[in-house]
Amino acid sequence: MLDWMLAVLILLPIAAGLAVFTVRNTAFRNGVVLVTAGLLTVAAIKLLLMGPIADYTPTGPWASVITVLDFIILFILLYIAIRLKSLIIGALTVAQIALISYFDFGLLHQSTAAGNTPLIFVDQLAIIMVLIISVIGSLITLFAIPYMAEHEKHQDLKESKQPRFFAILLLFLGAMNALVLANDLILLILAWELTTLCSFLLISHDGTQLAIKNATRALLLNSLGGVALGLGLVTLFINTETTSIQAILSGDLLLAGLMLPLALFCFAGFTKSAQMPFQSWLLGAMVAPTPVSAMLHSSTMVKAGVYIIVRLAPAFAGTLLSDMVALVGAFTFVMASALCISQSNGKKILAYSTIANLGLIIVAAGINTPVAYAAAIILIVFHAISKALLFLCVGTVEHGIGSKDIDNMHGLYQKMPFTATIALIGMLTMFLPPFGMLLGKWATLEAAPNLPLVMILLVFGSALTMVFWLRWAGSIMSTSSAAAKVKEDQHPLIKYPLVFLAGSAVVLSVVVAKFYEVMVAPVVVAFYGTNHSVIATTAGNIQFIGAETATVFGSYAVWPLFGVVLAVFIFGGYALTKTNTATVSSVYMCGEIGEVDDKSASKFRVAGDEWCEYETSHYYLDPIFGENKLTTGSNALSLVILIVLFGVVLI
Repeated sequence: MLDWMLAVLILLPIAAGLAVFTVRNTAFRNGVVLVTAGLLTVAAIKLLLMGPIADYTPTGPWASVITVLDFIILFILLYIAIRLKSLIIGALTVAQIALISYFDFGLLHQSTAAGNTPLIFVDQLAIIMVLIISVIGSLITLFAIPYMAEHEKHQDLKESKQPRFFAILLLFLGAMNALVLANDLILLILAWELTTLCSFLLISHDGTQLAIKNATRALLLNSLGGVALGLGLVTLFINTETTSIQAILSGDLLLAGLMLPLALFCFAGFTKSAQMPFQSWLLGAMVAPTPVSAMLHSSTMVKAGVYIIVRLAPAFAGTLLSDMVALVGAFTFVMASALCISQSNGKKILAYSTIANLGLIIVAAGINTPVAYAAAIILIVFHAISKALLFLCVGTVEHGIGSKDIDNMHGLYQKMPFTATIALIGMLTMFLPPFGMLLGKWATLEAAPNLPLVMILLVFGSALTMVFWLRWAGSIMSTSSAAAKVKEDQHPLIKYPLVFLAGSAVVLSVVVAKFYEVMVAPVVVAFYGTNHSVIATTAGNIQFIGAETATVFGSYAVWPLFGVVLAVFIFGGYALTKTNTATVSSVYMCGEIGEVDDKSASKFRVAGDEWCEYETSHYYLDPIFGENKLTTGSNALSLVILIVLFGVVLI
């Protein structure tokens, strides 16, 4: 049974990708995507029902297959580097080839421990990640069916690129499932390199000069992480003669031999999850079609980065490395949140928000207590749901109004009421209590007092996030005219993924205590050895409990907060239904405004008796939070933090 489930989760998406690339028929492709999405979802749920499975290696010559595939992917990346004429990417790829060659044909060949590492390990954390990848990733892939048809219609292509697009998208899902199910680091590295290749191909999909430029940057920074991962594997094997993640987490290995490899693995995670100073690749990835952005930001690429840090965090708990990891995440969280304020492009706001929230997850992993670790997992789940929802909403809005600028989304509720409502739900679940994202952030703050600098950065970053979410939410639900609301008509594969994601974000927040008990608590117990809850409910209150002292050090009431949110949402919806009878006035411009026949026109009379048109927009505080003001300095400071991190490990 497990063989079949692993085949569905890992091999089926790869086979389906090859099928849709080979048979270039729209009906066939759509059918394969629908069936694959359904089977992935069923297999992920079946894996959840089966529960954890330890020490599993499928029968067959998988070690040789993995080695061959590893070199094939690396040489493909080298070929791409040559085509791009990028000496740096080429050098980084050659370095990866050299490291893997040294490991496979040198270290591993000489070791008696070769071949003893179980390939697969299915624990509760792996199951959670498989659910995120297979369910949310499948929804994004389904959404892409009508979206990409419309996308290519706007591009007026002579020949469709959809066979290639869906092949890579499906391959991405299989690679990510392999990555999170891997116990052997050799398999994890293969899947890691495959995600790097897929991200390059997806970001460069449209083939424009800008797309290729940003895909090249993504490849460069992720290749840097690939070198770190290879170095980590080599140093780990030299020090411990193991490639097993379970062995690293067992506590049986000497910590001194693990510190440098763990630091290198964390560095690789920073590059993949776009932590400062590596954030530019994720910002550049916004040139790709919306399903790519949603996939990269929610369920695949960036989640691979935080996954490896969260996965290995218990191995370096209580060390200075752990504190430095928390500092890297906290600095990224506050700076990305600040940079977000100066953005008007909806996709870019979501990109910076993603970088910030990934930083928050890394903070929780770095704090490395049971409460913080539980918070990291909760944040991974709820961020994946809400961010996928918001990216898909922005893509839908862009096709609807021809813009992704939030100033152009003013009064969106009148033009696209369904999408505007769904987007508002997505935004509320990102920052309001008692939704899951806020619970994770709250738990992280409650666990942070022993790291004062980290806590201060978290408080400032949390305050900044309120600014851009409230500004955007207010804009889409406002009105600029007395026009009647229209009925929005969307393709079912656009509408239903949005509804499912919005419903999941709300429902899981309502039952978050039960979700913690069933899904998250087993991971915390397995890694930290505590036999009681670190998040619990008593009389409708969520409580954060110290794992060692069993004392409550924070709580909030769930149902009153949900009641307030629901009341505000209902009242706001009622108010918006009355906009068709509203009296709308122009902005006052210190003089005569409008025209004789249209007092709401965006014009005012100036000296010389002339009428001038004007535009209103949000104030983005660019002189304070602009990219040109903050990026260079924040990148320099983040480099200093990384240098200190490795200094702490090596000294």
